[in-house]
Amino acid sequence: MSRVDEAVDSFCRGAACSQAIVAAYGPQVGLPREQGIRLAAGFAGGMRLGQTCGAVTGAFMVLGLKHAGPNCEQRDSRENVYAAIREFAARFQQRNHTVICKELLGCDISTPQGLQQATKEGLFRTICPRMVRDAAEILEEML
Repeated sequence: MSRVDEAVDSFCRGAACSQAIVAAYGPQVGLPREQGIRLAAGFAGGMRLGQTCGAVTGAFMVLGLKHAGPNCEQRDSRENVYAAIREFAARFQQRNHTVICKELLGCDISTPQGLQQATKEGLFRTICPRMVRDAAEILEEML
């Protein structure tokens, strides 16, 4: 099974979108799977605020691990990370027009009404697996 399929399968079996990406790609950049799953747990659903998609933030974590050097506390040492994140975001937006969860879903899951709508319309089963796949495919090309 490819890492892309592994990420989508992990999401479909119950992992959050952010967890699915980090679990599939974290080990490749030195993050043990279980630690990655725990680290990414709070990022799903745009950090439960409907903001940046969890699949995207999971990819940002992986890119940070891949591109941050040993002196990344210094601003200049983070430029490689920032460049990778800008590239990833641009590529994700090319496919989906946005990285914002509530815009991708068409409802704001940070509200009870929005969460109810997403659940009732099956958006976590229809839209989210595509976002995980897109994030994984882009990461696969970038790593």
